[in-house]
Amino acid sequence: MKNVFTPYNFLKSLLMLMIIILAASPLYGQKAKPSANGYIPVNGIKVYYEVYGEGKPVVLLHGAFMTIDMNWGQLIPDLSKNRKVIAIELQGHGHTPFSDRKLSHATLAGDVTGVLDYLKIEKADIVGYSFGGAVAYQFAIQSPERLNKLVIISATYKSTGWIPEVNNAFKGMKPELFTNSPMQAAYDQVAPDKTKWTKFLEQMISLAGQPFDFGDSNISKISAPVLIISGDNDGLDKIELAKTYTLLGGGVSADLSAMPKSQLSIIPGQGHVSLMMQTATILNDLNSFLK
Repeated sequence: MKNVFTPYNFLKSLLMLMIIILAASPLYGQKAKPSANGYIPVNGIKVYYEVYGEGKPVVLLHGAFMTIDMNWGQLIPDLSKNRKVIAIELQGHGHTPFSDRKLSHATLAGDVTGVLDYLKIEKADIVGYSFGGAVAYQFAIQSPERLNKLVIISATYKSTGWIPEVNNAFKGMKPELFTNSPMQAAYDQVAPDKTKWTKFLEQMISLAGQPFDFGDSNISKISAPVLIISGDNDGLDKIELAKTYTLLGGGVSADLSAMPKSQLSIIPGQGHVSLMMQTATILNDLNSFLK
């Protein structure tokens, strides 16, 4: 039988799944209003942010092509009941204007540090999903003194952390794939200049196609507790994920030695998109870990 799998078909199926899930889910559309929001001048660009609640600060970093609302809409109301939630839209995403500034994980992690500086927050917990999770890993490496705890949701710090099919799909991405997608609808709703959509896509696609590796040695030096949340079929290479957890001090027998400070949560029956729809499960993991 002819193999009909192509990177284009893989990504198109992923986008179609997102459309179906979002149409049937209350995820897209927050039920809370920010106590503060606006733009922060950071590293030559303006970064949009929203603040919810009071308490220990936790920073939320969204996935690629997404907005605060699209990624975190269902989690923010509960998470902000006892926490100060700072949600950021990364370069070119959502309200944050497109910029010709060279895009990199290191630059975006520097933007997060700049936001904390502006808001006079010395240390925070960082939660990142997918692309935002890679930025969160980089933040932990660059600014360890600013980090309390780290939560990585369906993300990796190196290209080989994804299974080959996903990496091939990244290489095959084209701007037209996103036409009339949920990402474009979310972008059009809040972007300061909707004409930058294609340039934004080209910039992000270029970064997605570049192999990256933040270094096993750098991950092993992260001293803050780390919670990794992954769907069992979310595109991450689970052998590499187990190695990552070992680098963070996990994978031991807690009956024979101390329980590690880092944790690994594998949620069954979930892919990369559907994982973020498991609001109750993710909230339970976050509240237990960040307490």
